[in-house]
Amino acid sequence: MGEWSQRWLETTVHLRASTRARDLSYLRTHILPVFGQRQLSGVEHEDVQAWVAELSSRRAPATVGKAAQILAKLFDAAIAAKRLKSSPCVGVKLPKIERDEMRFLTPAEVARLADAIDERYRGLVLVAAYGGLRIGELAGLKRERVDLLRGRVTVAEIAVEVSGEVVWNAPKTKAGRRSVSLPRPVVDELASHLERFAAEELVFPSPLGSVLRTPTWRRRFWAPAVKAAGLEPLRPHDLRHTAVALWIAAGANVLEVSRRAGHTSTSFTLDRYGHLMPEADDALSDRLAGLFASPDAVKAAEVLPLVSKSFPHEVPDPANLAASTL
Repeated sequence: MGEWSQRWLETTVHLRASTRARDLSYLRTHILPVFGQRQLSGVEHEDVQAWVAELSSRRAPATVGKAAQILAKLFDAAIAAKRLKSSPCVGVKLPKIERDEMRFLTPAEVARLADAIDERYRGLVLVAAYGGLRIGELAGLKRERVDLLRGRVTVAEIAVEVSGEVVWNAPKTKAGRRSVSLPRPVVDELASHLERFAAEELVFPSPLGSVLRTPTWRRRFWAPAVKAAGLEPLRPHDLRHTAVALWIAAGANVLEVSRRAGHTSTSFTLDRYGHLMPEADDALSDRLAGLFASPDAVKAAEVLPLVSKSFPHEVPDPANLAASTL
């Protein structure tokens, strides 16, 4: 198993550097100490189930699930190489992962955090909280990706630290490469930041002008600011959750949220944030009730642009669209 895992890593070419480093860490920490000296064909289903049970007694369900996923990949690769006929991981029962409650800040709390952090990263907090960019996307954001006139930033590169080295990647998916509009006050803050603190290429550099190394930045700037603002515990990723909550509160629908967040599907958006939608749906019902009560208040000329935008191939003839049908 130890020899096969090494060969598997060496011949797996589609993994990003960060993913490869993570898989190697799981192998060394959780998998090889138990299976490293076992014959590839000698591992049975009950061996894997016993390993899962033991690991579950001391590790979080998400950690157990990821370790089991990597072990399953090892056996699947062995099957593809015709070294095995079946995988002992098939049918293994894993612990249920209880999703942690997401943390959302109010606009007032966002402002408090922005005031508390070093002024060099005030703009980062605001862009994260209203634009929904991940910390790696913020670290990799370049000046050329900022359009102050249109009030938009484009996510095209990600910078992450892997084993002490900064690694640049494109977003993982096509949906991840996206353009996000920002509220005008945040755009104004970003313009000021570009004048005062941005590097020649990077929007949010380290104090020395190089690429932001997230672990160091969290320790030096993020943690003290969170404590000073009275918001502990809080992760940088919670600002992304905050952004989604604010978009929904402002009336964004699931498709708009999915596109702005860079999700690959609306089903993922609903799974993660669907519990925030009922209030938005209630607000929609209230607006529809208003239309029902005053059918003559909205004219066809006001409706057609909205219909055209949502259903470009199904725009009705104005002559056939009576205001009373609304």
